[in-house]
Amino acid sequence: MHFRAQRKNQGELSLSDSIDGDGDGNSLSLMDTISVDDNMLEELDARDACVKVRRCVRDCLEPRESMIITLRYGLSGKRPMTQREIAEQCGISRSYISRIEKKALKKLEAAMEGR
Repeated sequence: MHFRAQRKNQGELSLSDSIDGDGDGNSLSLMDTISVDDNMLEELDARDACVKVRRCVRDCLEPRESMIITLRYGLSGKRPMTQREIAEQCGISRSYISRIEKKALKKLEAAMEGR
């Protein structure tokens, strides 16, 4: 019975099993060779922050302000546009885009502090 159980588990490997030794005589386990970037929490925080910003842009700004902030910072998944590009698209001056953007960013800052 014992030999059957041994043969059954023959192909299994534990992460703590020694697979090699280094030059100083220390053993190297499989776990030591696996590299994991543990940035999942950071990614979740960033994703959560993006959702909050998009929601705030949608709920707190006028439609024109929302459109300009969305285009300017690429919140729709497209590349961020310059003030000049947005001005050409909207048919207004770049300085007017700048004023709208500045006003919208102040509104967003106030709204985000309140949340």
